[in-house]
Amino acid sequence: MQENTRKTLGKPQKPARPDARKNAGSGVSSGVRSGSGSNTSPNVRTDARPPATVPEFQPVDIKPDSLAFCLVGAAQAVSYVLEGTALPMALSRVFTQTNALPQARGAIQDIAYRTMRQVGRVDALIKIMASKTPEPALLYSLLCCSLTLLIGNEGEEQPAYEEFVVVDQAVTAATSSPHMVFAKGMVNAVLRRYLREKDELLKLVMKQPAATWNYPQWWVDQCKAAYPQDWQAILTAGNHAPPMTLRVNRRATTVAAYLELLASKQIAASQIGPSAIRLVRPMPVQHIPGFEEGMASVQDAAAQLAAPLLDVQDGMRVLDACAAPGGKTGHLLELADIELLALDSDPARLQRIHDNLARLKLFATVKEGDASRTGWWDTKPYDRILADVPCTASGVVRRHPDSRWLRRKTDAAQLAALSARILDNLWRMLKPGGKMLMVTCSIWPLESEAQAAAFVTRHGAIRLDAPGQMLPVLPTASAANNEHDGLFYALFQKPLQN
Repeated sequence: MQENTRKTLGKPQKPARPDARKNAGSGVSSGVRSGSGSNTSPNVRTDARPPATVPEFQPVDIKPDSLAFCLVGAAQAVSYVLEGTALPMALSRVFTQTNALPQARGAIQDIAYRTMRQVGRVDALIKIMASKTPEPALLYSLLCCSLTLLIGNEGEEQPAYEEFVVVDQAVTAATSSPHMVFAKGMVNAVLRRYLREKDELLKLVMKQPAATWNYPQWWVDQCKAAYPQDWQAILTAGNHAPPMTLRVNRRATTVAAYLELLASKQIAASQIGPSAIRLVRPMPVQHIPGFEEGMASVQDAAAQLAAPLLDVQDGMRVLDACAAPGGKTGHLLELADIELLALDSDPARLQRIHDNLARLKLFATVKEGDASRTGWWDTKPYDRILADVPCTASGVVRRHPDSRWLRRKTDAAQLAALSARILDNLWRMLKPGGKMLMVTCSIWPLESEAQAAAFVTRHGAIRLDAPGQMLPVLPTASAANNEHDGLFYALFQKPLQN
């Protein structure tokens, strides 16, 4: 998995199924709301417990290495997401319920992620082919997962599974669950009808923007408004599975030596940045040579720009605010011998920083604290501050395809306000002449360029050269090594006092 760059500091809202978003919620929870559209419930979930409306995964007489087993597991996870649980938490719950073997876990995860990239399209198909919304939610999600496999992901040369296998195993999946067995005939009929009429059905649903682009309508509209020339490419990039990009730990090895190591293991890869290597085929981290020994970390090429932009030097006092899971923390420590504090407000995520540092054999002080407050600060100013501020993560939606359905239009404004408070608070902790780097993984101007411009106006900060808005990019024939997520960088220097 890539480094989790979602700095949302919020709780996922309950979007319900795309065809059933009826119960509007007007209350604002503590933290940040992150629902889809305005019709979202204020009831939020931060743990992995399933909503009461989604039955737990209890398949009967089904082989644990079969596609049917994986379809039920993926459908369970999708059901949890459409009830408001983030996909990683939903998958964790399913894996706990099933005690699935590693191979099945991989397939369940793959199908679930594929489905979240196709929800708009398969939902539109189900509306046409089913006389009413399939109930319970698990049945609806099974149809979503099965149709996703029949459609195939964008950019794939061939489907992951043969059509007849998908239909057969989907029916078996329905039969295996007491919550779906009554509808096995309907599952068979819907999937077979899709295969018979898929050209006509797809032509019909593709008239709907949500089905064409697989995003909520407000997301499409907002992207058009912000990027009238690039919006189609941006949305398309978000519907492709991301690459696996590694950051070579140059304290442990060199890029050239690590490429040789990969080649010796018959792992195809290429260098795409000073320390960045992209694998031709993603793989589990436990299979990456030298990963456990700290020779490399998983981090997108765009995210690898953060640490070098701060220009850290030996002996500097550095703050990495909103640091979890610690990818940029490790990179800073790989570049220089510095006194680093890694701060995050989420105690559960602090352990990931400790784990990453232990694997890389690096040291930093790790502390729980709210970057918008000063209670954790020892009053000594910093030479450099990395402010990876909360945002909607709209620039990394290909890594987190569930977020487009869990977000709502007003989230950007709420998160921008929180980020502004954090930036203002951190600025007072910076030495005169010091540098602060603002980072977001958002493509919405309200969270990126508008935020940076407003900060300069408030504080008289000196704005230094930085990439600014980086839009998500897919590889092309002319730029095969230019693939990265959508991030924003603004680098500020504090004026020297008179």
